[in-house]
Amino acid sequence: MEEKISVIDGKQYIVVKIGNEQYGIDIQYVDNIVRMQRITRVPKAQSYFKGVINLRGEIIPVMSIRLKFGLEADEFTNSTRIIIIKLESQSAVGVIVDEVKEVVTLNDSDIEKVTHNSKDEKTSYLSGIGKHGDGLISLLNIAGVIIDKEIN
Repeated sequence: MEEKISVIDGKQYIVVKIGNEQYGIDIQYVDNIVRMQRITRVPKAQSYFKGVINLRGEIIPVMSIRLKFGLEADEFTNSTRIIIIKLESQSAVGVIVDEVKEVVTLNDSDIEKVTHNSKDEKTSYLSGIGKHGDGLISLLNIAGVIIDKEIN
């Protein structure tokens, strides 16, 4: 008789450090994690858009989550990484994070939903708050972070 292996209910998140905060990025959108490399600037881009990198022949735009969130500019260290995100509707985009910490699995019971405040655009960047161990992880709505909505 065949045994079925039950997949634990839960989503995996890559926990990254941005400034002093920990954020979780849903692993299903993560295509690759690469070391910091030379970014070619692009004129007339938004301030948080750092430029493009050439990753194995593919030109990938790179953005700074720190600048998008209104934090101080990135300080590049040995821990700095570019996470390549692939959303269904978009081509790949790189996001700069200060450090990649670990991969965690969070069950629905570990996640508090965030109520979105229409006046505070930063809340649209979060999909929830994850409880892991004795710490909290802000779960990024990575599509909300990457796809820029011009607010008039």
